[in-house]
Amino acid sequence: MNRHTKDLTSDVPAPPRPARHDGAAPLIERRDHVAPSVFRPESLLREARRQKGLAPGSVPPVCILDPDGDIVAHVRRRHGAEPCPQWACYHSTMWTWRAGDLDCGIIGHAVGGSFAVLVAEQLFASGCELLINVTSAGQITDAGPPPYYILIERALRDEGTSYHYLPPSRYAAADPALVALAADALAQAGRRFHVGDSWTTDAPFRETEESIASRRAAGILAVEMEAASLYAFAAARGRPVLCLAHVTNQLGCVDGDFEKGDHMGAAGSLELVTALAAAWRRNARRADNG
Repeated sequence: MNRHTKDLTSDVPAPPRPARHDGAAPLIERRDHVAPSVFRPESLLREARRQKGLAPGSVPPVCILDPDGDIVAHVRRRHGAEPCPQWACYHSTMWTWRAGDLDCGIIGHAVGGSFAVLVAEQLFASGCELLINVTSAGQITDAGPPPYYILIERALRDEGTSYHYLPPSRYAAADPALVALAADALAQAGRRFHVGDSWTTDAPFRETEESIASRRAAGILAVEMEAASLYAFAAARGRPVLCLAHVTNQLGCVDGDFEKGDHMGAAGSLELVTALAAAWRRNARRADNG
C-alpha cells in the first residue's frame, strides 16, 4: 500500500469466524430430514411464471426423464411432440405427446441425481402423478450382452442428494407395489429386462477396479447416476417414481461399446415407458372405482 494512502478497512471489525467442526461430513450429520424447506418448488415456479408470462396450468400426469435425450428426439420426430406451455421450469424444456388415451411429458438431459431431483420436485408441484426415469447404465454384473433393461428395485447411495431427503442408509428403495406393477407391465411388453439393484454415483470417472469389484460382490447389476436420489426423494415426499436402467455398455472397456440398438434405443425405451404408464393408469382407475 502507498504510504500516502489510508487503509479504509483498518477500523472495520472483521466478521466473526464460524465455529470449526471436525466431525462427520455435513451430509451424514444432517438430522432435519422431516423439516420443511424454506425454499420451495412452488415458489420458484410462481416467479418463473410471472417472469415468463405463463398462465397457471398442469403438466401431463405421466412424465419421463430422459438423461441422454434420445427418447426426446424420437418423440419429436416420430410422434410430433411439442413444447409444454404449462412447464415453467427455468432449467429445462418439456415436450408433450399423446400415447393412446394418455398425455405424456418428457424432459431431456437431466443428468445426475441433483438435477433429476431439482426437476422432479417441480414436476410434482406442477401436476405430475407418475415419474419414470430411463437412464443409460454401465454393466457391473454380467447379465448378458448389452443392451438390456433393469427395473431398479434398490439403488446404492453413492451420491449426495439422497442424504438431504433420508437419513443415512446403504440403499434407497423403490415402492415395492410400484415395482411389482412395473415388472408385470414390462413382462407383457416382451422386452428383455431384469429386476435388481443399481449403484448410483455422481462421479462416473471414479469407477475404479476396487469399487466395481465391491459392487459386483454385493450383487449390484449396473451403475447409473440418478436412481438413489430419485428414490430417496420419492420416499420422503410420498411420490410415485420408477427408474429404468438401459444397460448399454461395459464401461467403455470393449471396442464398439455404448450401442443402444435401433433408433439409439429410443423406440424400445418408449415401448416400455408406454406399457408401464398404461398399467399405472389402469391400476389408478381400478383404485378410483373402489
